[in-house]
Amino acid sequence: MLALLLALALAGGGNAAAASRRHVMAVHFVADVDPVTQQWLNDKIGDAERGGYDAVVIVLDTPGGLSESMRKIVKRELTAKLPVIVYVAPPGARAASAGVWIGQAADVLAMAPGTNIGSSTPINGNGQDIGKDLRRKVVNDAAASLRSLAKTHGRNAKWADRAVREASNLTEREALQQNVIDLIAPTLPSLLRKIDGTTTVPRGFTLHTANAKIDDVSPGFFTRLLTTLIDPNIVSLLFLAGIAGIGFEIFHPGVVLPGALGAVALVTALFGLSVLPVSWSGLVLILLGIALLVIDAHVVSHGALTVSGLISLGVGMLMLFHDAPSPYETSVPLVLSVTLGLGLLWAFAIAKAVQVRRRPVTVGPQTILGEEGVVRTGGLVFVHGELWQARSDTPLEPGEHVQVVGREGLVLDVRALT
Repeated sequence: MLALLLALALAGGGNAAAASRRHVMAVHFVADVDPVTQQWLNDKIGDAERGGYDAVVIVLDTPGGLSESMRKIVKRELTAKLPVIVYVAPPGARAASAGVWIGQAADVLAMAPGTNIGSSTPINGNGQDIGKDLRRKVVNDAAASLRSLAKTHGRNAKWADRAVREASNLTEREALQQNVIDLIAPTLPSLLRKIDGTTTVPRGFTLHTANAKIDDVSPGFFTRLLTTLIDPNIVSLLFLAGIAGIGFEIFHPGVVLPGALGAVALVTALFGLSVLPVSWSGLVLILLGIALLVIDAHVVSHGALTVSGLISLGVGMLMLFHDAPSPYETSVPLVLSVTLGLGLLWAFAIAKAVQVRRRPVTVGPQTILGEEGVVRTGGLVFVHGELWQARSDTPLEPGEHVQVVGREGLVLDVRALT
């Protein structure tokens, strides 16, 4: 009897020790799917692998994002060396568009009450349907990849097809009834208890998650900053500011500050351009618009080049991220505001330049008549900050004050002041 009690105690102690070693990393992904968040999420999955965690949970709330970034996340989920669980939470969260792929690629897909999943139809950068022929190719490809993920994980492949072709969207109850998800759980600890001991399909992980210690991780300041900096509107403004700053430094060398700030803005904008799908025709139109504005400041075109430059600039900004899906398009009100503001500023600057050109000359030899000067040695007079040869009807003494009464070439006619 004593031996039996001792064995049970040892077994209980061993189970408790095993439970105490269970660790789960909860990665809170409340963001758009873009290159920055994709890299951050994939890095966290790698951290969980290296840290010996029993599982990684992606607590998901996303409207979707870029398809290329989504595919990289899906590949990372499918090749992870530990179970990957996607939990659409908290209440009010959604797994839309690219988020559906992330969920279907998980070993376990769960939802909290009051959440929804779906609406995965590919759209263009303006949030509208893609053209007919291209749309057929894009939709067929997207539908096939989502069906494959769902079928491979033992879920409803027919609904996956409808999510792409018909933008079907389900509540958590509807998703569970239609075998789109694996279960519903009100909290993460309850989810970990429910799935404990189950074996995942297709990778065959046996989950040990009950009473696991949960380590929560969220994007840090640097990740949030980079996500902000790849906003298409901010990228466009930084690009224009960078060009303007560097251009000012070129035409006014030695000022330094505008050039330095312009270089920082331009490099920051180039980071955004390097990670977002950019239309090169849009970029060329922006550069052409800037060039036309600069040219109009040096030639007489009666505003024609300015108008052409502003149109080129506005169209270029609208086209710059035309190939990116919503919400990665440039704001139309922002483009109109920038174009109108720049047009007014440029019109004011050119008007001032024209006024200066038409103003009578106030410096130079023709304005020296009537000026007063001081006689220097050697027959020179110092007038208006310059030394001139001088002649007079009366002898001139160094230090004597004179007034210019005439000019012949580089010789001034002066008279002594009494």
